[in-house]
Amino acid sequence: MTGNAFFAPTKSRVKVGIVALILLWVGLALGALAATVTHIVVCIQTSSWILLIIGLFAFPVGWIHGVGTWLGLF
Repeated sequence: MTGNAFFAPTKSRVKVGIVALILLWVGLALGALAATVTHIVVCIQTSSWILLIIGLFAFPVGWIHGVGTWLGLF
């Protein structure tokens, strides 16, 4: 047997990798959704109607504003 058997891909390692990637994508999607909801709530509370409209049509703006709100940057 050549090479290191420890790093050889097995079916169980491949399944764990697939599950990890799925969980990563689900976590990112939920985080983006939560940031967008935060963006919407904050914009409505502060009557920032232009920022609300921009953040709804240009999603990264809403995500950055939502995460920035969580971190206390905005």
